[in-house]
Amino acid sequence: MIAHLKGVLASVGLDSAVIDVGGVGYLFGASTRTLTALGPVGEVATVHTEMLVAEDFIRLVGFASESERDWFRLLTSVQGVGARVALAILSALDGAELHRAIASQDKAMVARANGVGPKLAERIVRELKDKTGTIATSPLAIGGGDGVAVVAPGSSHSADAVSALTGLGFKPAEASAAVAAAEGELGDGASLDALVRLALKKAAK
Repeated sequence: MIAHLKGVLASVGLDSAVIDVGGVGYLFGASTRTLTALGPVGEVATVHTEMLVAEDFIRLVGFASESERDWFRLLTSVQGVGARVALAILSALDGAELHRAIASQDKAMVARANGVGPKLAERIVRELKDKTGTIATSPLAIGGGDGVAVVAPGSSHSADAVSALTGLGFKPAEASAAVAAAEGELGDGASLDALVRLALKKAAK
């Protein structure tokens, strides 16, 4: 199973993108939030992935964060929600909105997504009501919370910096906040080394 991809962003379409990893182009579907968060074509990008295998196809789906992937897995556990519908929901709602909609049983909010009718929206909020506790509630793709790695638009180092800090023992939420603060000071052009150094200082305060 392919858990993540890191390489040069080769192209971005309306609902998919291609990352070149060692000369091999990997096509993956994604939400609009993830596609926006990937950054410019030609730069290094990292995506978490889910491999979908059926009798007649193998497909990769990419996510800007592990949290978004968790939401995708949870959504597709509901009968009638396939990959396309799940990505439409993740394009329309960020993590906090999705969590709030399910907690309050707000089917109208979920029905904002393309391809989601009232009946399916009702089934989603009903079946997932008691299953969202372990998933981050922060905004997907460009935000961070427990279990989410931030990938900010225009930055190719955010996810790597967050991973570096979590590898040193910081909680994902702490790492995400520290990296976001460091990026705010250094700007999008900062090197990974500079980003990690400043983020470490902020996280250690």
